[in-house]
Amino acid sequence: MSPTHSPAPLPTTERVTPRFRDLDLWDSAVALEALWEGQMAAVAALRPALPGLAAAADAAAARLAPGRGRLIYVGAGTSGRLAALDAAELPPTFDWPPERSLILIAGGTASLLRAAEGAEDDGAAAVAALTALDPRPEDVMVALAASGTTPWAVSAATAGRAHGMLVIGMANSPGTPLLAAAEHAVLLDTGAEAIAGSTRMKAGTAQKAALTLFSTLVMIRLGRIYRGRMVEMRPTNAKLAGRAARMIVELEGCSTKRAEAALKEAQGRIKLALVMVRKDVDAASAEALLLRHGGLLRAALEEAATSL
Repeated sequence: MSPTHSPAPLPTTERVTPRFRDLDLWDSAVALEALWEGQMAAVAALRPALPGLAAAADAAAARLAPGRGRLIYVGAGTSGRLAALDAAELPPTFDWPPERSLILIAGGTASLLRAAEGAEDDGAAAVAALTALDPRPEDVMVALAASGTTPWAVSAATAGRAHGMLVIGMANSPGTPLLAAAEHAVLLDTGAEAIAGSTRMKAGTAQKAALTLFSTLVMIRLGRIYRGRMVEMRPTNAKLAGRAARMIVELEGCSTKRAEAALKEAQGRIKLALVMVRKDVDAASAEALLLRHGGLLRAALEEAATSL
């Protein structure tokens, strides 16, 4: 007789929850309340992951601080689309250079709008896509897969480590290959879904929240936030221009007219305008002060304050 083999255990995201076996028969209000409970549980699942997220963000900021490294997001399906959203929001929010915020999604950018589910199984394609970016040790990879087993994400993470990149893996199932492949493994243990395998629900919500927390903390560590304000934001429309001027008025106690004039001379750079107002200098002198402190606004303003 040939030996029998037990099937590999399913990732928790693929398991069936008996409570929801008759979900299609439930009253709509009851069904929605149950699904809402799952969304709340997804956010709560981040609490145990916070120390790991903090360590990953600190390590990422250390790699990126010299100004050369790139954030490279990797994912397939829902995970890839959520990663692309985080990557896309960094330039307008923090003026993070677009060339330093990249996305490798299975199936290419076309899969952002039209699913290419089969592409996630092509690990070799993920390695080729990463290699085409000329990965370097100063780069940071954030690889996501709800199941933790997706070949696209696991292969990219393994290749990233081989290139010396800092690799952060986020998965919603414990003990999975993606977490094993990552230098910083972040488990978002959301358990089984109300609809088995529909990881756009709890798993996706937890991933979105984790990505937002991670990238925001990285930007804080890189000095792109000051006193709770987006001081690297580019005022590219009327709403943002008004917000930029308010920041300067609130932080420096100057008039709106003075704030707007400084912003105009600084070509919209809020940090530069803040130093100009605090120190009462022109843009070139303020630029030199910021450069002396590695672009860190708090340090530049503290020197400005002591030298008044």
